[in-house]
Amino acid sequence: MSRSSREGRDFPFDDCGRAFTCLPVENPQAPVEAVVCNLDCLLDTMSHRLGPGSPPGVWVCSTDMLLSVPPNPGISWDNFRGAKVIALPGNPAYARNHGVYLTDSQGFVLDIYYQGTEAEIQRCARPDGQVPLVSGIAFFSVETAEHLLATHVSPPLDACTYMGLDSGARPVQLSLFFDILLCMARNVNREDFLVGQPPEMGQGDMDIGSYLRGARAELWKELRDQPLTMAYVPDGSYSYMTSSASEFLHSLTFPGAPRARVVHSQVEEPQLLGAKSSVVSCLLEGPVQLGPGSVLQHCHLQGPVHIGTGCLVSGLDTAQCKALHGLELHDLVLQGHHVRLHGTPSRVFTLVGRLDSWERQGTGTYLNMSWSEFFEKTGVRDWDLWDPDMPPAERCLLSARLFPVLHPLRDLGPRDMLWMLDPQEDRGKALRAWRACWRLSWEQLQPCLDRAATLASRRDLFFRQALHKARHVLEARQDLSLCPLIRAAVREGCPGPLLATLDQVAAGAEDPGVAARALACVADVLGCMAEGQGGLRSGPAANPEWMQPFSYLECGDLAAGVQALAQERDKWLSRPALLVRAARHYEGAGQILIRQAVMSAQHFVSMEPVEPPAPGRWVVAECPARVDFSGGWSDTPPLAYELGGAVLGLAVRVDGRRPIGARARRIPEPELWLAVGPQQDKMTMKTVCRNLDDLQDYCQPHAPGALLKATFICAGIVHVGSKLSLREQLLHTFGGGFELHTWSELPHGSGLGTSSILAGAALAALQRVAGRVVGTEALIHAVLHLEQVLTTGGGWQDQVGGLVPGIKVGRSRAQLPLKVEVEEITVPEGFLRKLNDHLLLVYTGKTRLARNLLQDVLRSWYARLPAVVQNAHSLVRHTEECAKAFRQGSLPLLGQCLTTYWEQKKLMAPGCEPLAVRRMMDVLAPHVHGQSLAGAGGGGFLYLLTKEPQQKEALEAVLAKTEGLGNYSVHLVEVDTQGLSLQLLGSETST
Repeated sequence: MSRSSREGRDFPFDDCGRAFTCLPVENPQAPVEAVVCNLDCLLDTMSHRLGPGSPPGVWVCSTDMLLSVPPNPGISWDNFRGAKVIALPGNPAYARNHGVYLTDSQGFVLDIYYQGTEAEIQRCARPDGQVPLVSGIAFFSVETAEHLLATHVSPPLDACTYMGLDSGARPVQLSLFFDILLCMARNVNREDFLVGQPPEMGQGDMDIGSYLRGARAELWKELRDQPLTMAYVPDGSYSYMTSSASEFLHSLTFPGAPRARVVHSQVEEPQLLGAKSSVVSCLLEGPVQLGPGSVLQHCHLQGPVHIGTGCLVSGLDTAQCKALHGLELHDLVLQGHHVRLHGTPSRVFTLVGRLDSWERQGTGTYLNMSWSEFFEKTGVRDWDLWDPDMPPAERCLLSARLFPVLHPLRDLGPRDMLWMLDPQEDRGKALRAWRACWRLSWEQLQPCLDRAATLASRRDLFFRQALHKARHVLEARQDLSLCPLIRAAVREGCPGPLLATLDQVAAGAEDPGVAARALACVADVLGCMAEGQGGLRSGPAANPEWMQPFSYLECGDLAAGVQALAQERDKWLSRPALLVRAARHYEGAGQILIRQAVMSAQHFVSMEPVEPPAPGRWVVAECPARVDFSGGWSDTPPLAYELGGAVLGLAVRVDGRRPIGARARRIPEPELWLAVGPQQDKMTMKTVCRNLDDLQDYCQPHAPGALLKATFICAGIVHVGSKLSLREQLLHTFGGGFELHTWSELPHGSGLGTSSILAGAALAALQRVAGRVVGTEALIHAVLHLEQVLTTGGGWQDQVGGLVPGIKVGRSRAQLPLKVEVEEITVPEGFLRKLNDHLLLVYTGKTRLARNLLQDVLRSWYARLPAVVQNAHSLVRHTEECAKAFRQGSLPLLGQCLTTYWEQKKLMAPGCEPLAVRRMMDVLAPHVHGQSLAGAGGGGFLYLLTKEPQQKEALEAVLAKTEGLGNYSVHLVEVDTQGLSLQLLGSETST
């Protein structure tokens, strides 16, 4: 209920008004990407800063000011009743044109002054010299709100609402502060209140004075007994959005900023943007120069464009920016407007000076010069702008018919105004064209503004720059999340252009990492379109309909693959279940590209030929398990080659045994005999491969013997794509077949790196039998390759941990080909023995279900979720700190490392800490320096660094007293200083 006049409500610098003026701020935590307008900031301030702690009631907030409030404004609600106003500090000079509160020592409002005298303002001053400004925010208790609400149905106050209007009453407007709240101020008496007038009421309103007195009498009756208090926020700030262009520019620029403020904009040449300038929701292509203290909003410009100091340019598109070529603007406000003229949509362009006044009073200026100077410079005459019978006092900028809205022969553009800056250039041609146009004054233009078209145009431009942003973020490999942008595109109903852009980026990418991330973003768009329905995002991705696009990717034809994926995608957009399944297949396509990137590790696989052992002689490979102390997940592709990985791991024996091994020998039959078991002498699963068809499921991890089959393929012993049969291949090269056994004494899902170490052992044994020696470094890379062939994916830390002896840090750089380098860590003398006495393993009894963990982590990484990116960097950094702790031989420091590491793992893969495990860790916490689940977490082994040595029995006793822990067991563990060992045995009869 404001009484401000029409020109007070219209805001000359934004067609959508003060509330929807876009500000040069970004909310990095926002789930959906969008420009931030003043209303957003005010809602955020009310919801999260002023509102919390208040009792039930009604908050009222004006939208005609810029507000800043600290996170904890310190508002007291003790014994509160009535209404409370929020005041912010201002200097006495500013207060001369605004409202201020006079209060007593207890915070009760005594009076409200608007444009008060110097004496009145000084009476309100606080000890710091500042005065409490009327900020446009008030809170009404439930009781007071009910009293106020009761007035709207009784005359004459019903005339403030549509109820009164619909009943035929004459409309009346009231001021929230100078009608409603003023009557609650303690020093205001009834007689003065009834005859007073709110400051906004002009001379033309005198005839409704009596009407207003009746309304005020009703307010006095209802609200006079309600107390009014003030809360002063000394660290806040308030700025009314006036019609001064200088003040508006000052509020949108940052005087102390060394660089331009660029928000939701894409700028090709940011070095051309001056300090203290700001760019909001723009697309600037080519050389666009912006001077200090100038603001660009909602523009798509193509250079060369030179906008000098003190300018506001808004609402221009590429079609109009040619008019700016060759010009240099200074101290001007140039705006493009969407209007409807007799129902027809059109564009209109206005130009005014930064120093021009929008007030009716005073002599007035235009383009920062007096009217007489303007007339002399341009040839425009006063009769061009005003009717002859208009009194000179009313001839002002608001009423001047300056702005062309229709030309008889062509579309209008900015040049229909810009000619006034240099009118001599064309010998009066532009003046004649201007006179030929139908022109409107600013006042006449306001009712024609098409705000729906303005908002739609801003939305289109926002997404145009957003597509450029998406392309740039991906191609420049920036650690910036596109999820908020994706949500915005889907919610606004325009995912199509974003999908097309992502397709283009993926198809044209020279880096497989960029292409894979683009495909992951497509999956995120599809998942977002499903709106949380359609099932889990993680799941199978081998539907026959998608095999053709996949085959192109497998062959390295990226462009054809992306095109085929897009064609298939179009068939899966009709409902959530199909969208989610399509998203899974896009993630599957990304896995193919990851696989190809990791395959580059083959560059570092080399072998030396040696005399093979005689047929029938076993080669046995034995390995320790591994325990990861820091950096896990950073070794996982694509993090390993996009971020660069660093993992500190220990090779360990469990209960004195090296629990992982493989053995291989040559056999006379041209077949492959495969066996898997829990121990070397207990084989529970046996498979015989007699032809190539028996090997075709080598890439299905759950198929019987898949790991062993993949080992033969990666070792180059068998070629599944060969025209020769399996029998012919084996006889031709080796004169017979092979027998390969693998075993692990550790439970499935232990978290101790079993499968990768097993692959390393199998490869080492098999290559030696085939007459080749593979070094440990080559073996690490060969396992990476093998796990990609097997399609299990996974990183390099497990094989580094189990194949290389002792304590070491593995590292990979942020580059392809993927190369792993290992540094063994030297510890103080005697520290290994001490470490062995304090290190224990506890089997939690929970099988680690990591199937979806990896997909979830990769999805979060490709989405570049800020928390995940930050955590990934922390993992790598923390590994180096952990290595220092080992070199110092400090158990307490290592305990801290473990505790930090477990928190990092939980951030990386939420859900990796089952409830029973948490209970177990809580029980053990007083007895340990630190603890963590091994590997990705979720179950398997828990490893502890105990405060006291040799605590196995003591901790077993502690756990025995705790209920609900399930089938756990405690194990001794010691650092293994041998690593992978190969042994040549005599022959024996096959099992």
